[in-house]
Parts: sequence; C-alpha cells; structure tokens
Amino acid sequence: MGLTKKQEDLYRQTMEEAKAQLDTIDEEMEKEIQKAREKLEKLKESKESFRQLYEGAARLLGEKIETDDESEQETESPSVNPKENDEEKKEDSSDESSS
Repeated sequence: MGLTKKQEDLYRQTMEEAKAQLDTIDEEMEKEIQKAREKLEKLKESKESFRQLYEGAARLLGEKIETDDESEQETESPSVNPKENDEEKKEDSSDESSS
C-alpha cells in the first residue's frame, strides 16, 4: 500500500522540519559547549592565581602547605607502612602503661 501524494508531501515536510530542528539543536549544543569551555578556562586561571597567592603567603609565614599533587596522592592510595603501624602501637601501649 503506497502513500498518496498528499501523505508523501506531509511526511516530506515533517522530515524537513525535523531536520531543521536537529540542525538548530546541534548549533545550540555547540554554543553551550563553547561557553562551558570558556568558563572552565576562566576558573582554571582563577584557581592558579589563588594557588600562587596562597603558596606565597604560606612561604612568607614559614608554613608548610599541601600541594594539589600531594593531596591527590594521599586520597588515591593511602598506604600504611607496617613498621610505622607497629611503632605507633608500641608508643600507645607505653603511654597507657605509664598512666
């Protein structure tokens, strides 16, 4: 069963309108992605500026600070040296016995 000329025209028009909407949405998506990239770049620049300010102030005050690299390593793989763990237990038990 084939389509009538009227039905074919209707479906063709619907198809063209849908294609136009898809193109419009693609353009909007690209604009939003570009805005997000620009916002991220500004945030990265701001973060770097404040990091430099923070580190500079810490150096002037003689305080040790934790850098982003150090904090990421600690959260990714916190490892406990078995020797350190044994030493802590010994210190705790000696503190308790002297009380």
